Amino acid sequence: MSSKENNKDKERTEAVVEAVSKTDLFFTEHKTAIFVIVTVVVLACAGIFLYHKYGYAPAKQEAMEQMFPAEENFRNGEYELALNGDGNVLGFSQVIDEYGNKAGKAVYLYAGICNLELGNWQEAIDCLSAYKGKDAILKARALACIGDAYTGLNDYGKAVGYFEKAAKAADNIFAASYLLKAGITYEALGDNAKALASYNEIKDRYPMSIEGYEIDKYISRIETKISK
Repeated sequence: MSSKENNKDKERTEAVVEAVSKTDLFFTEHKTAIFVIVTVVVLACAGIFLYHKYGYAPAKQEAMEQMFPAEENFRNGEYELALNGDGNVLGFSQVIDEYGNKAGKAVYLYAGICNLELGNWQEAIDCLSAYKGKDAILKARALACIGDAYTGLNDYGKAVGYFEKAAKAADNIFAASYLLKAGITYEALGDNAKALASYNEIKDRYPMSIEGYEIDKYISRIETKISK
């Protein structure tokens, strides 16, 4: 090995030794702070684990069990009972008050639809707006139900916006019903051009839907109104 290579090896060795020495010095000077930080992290992780195992998980299981009768009443169309319970079983409102979303995000969707069916428009909007589920079909339904609630409040401007959002959220055959609601609402607002656009979108994109089979009569009617 040449002297030049020996010098390079020596330089590398010295650099490594210097780096190690600096690291040792850093840990020596800051060992108390490092110990405190590590201790805090370990305790925080332990706390999270214990909370999840002995706090959150049991509460979630209890919430789901408490919500079961409400879901059954919902499926049976007993919306008042499903929403408010009867003193023996909880309704969705009590589940939300006591457990929040521990029973699942769908509790807000259930509560919102119940309020919608009962004509509690603003309460329906509040619950449905709190629903943060990721499923595209359920998300679209929640948006459409908010539109229905605004229709109940005679706020057609907001209603049509939610119907359009619902149609975009569910790019499938369900979107046809939301576009139809948007078209009808645009007609109520006197915007026949946008109503026609909604109906034509159903015809072009969802011709095999139930709404698609009947959309020609809506298009003919609105075209007649526009031509006058």
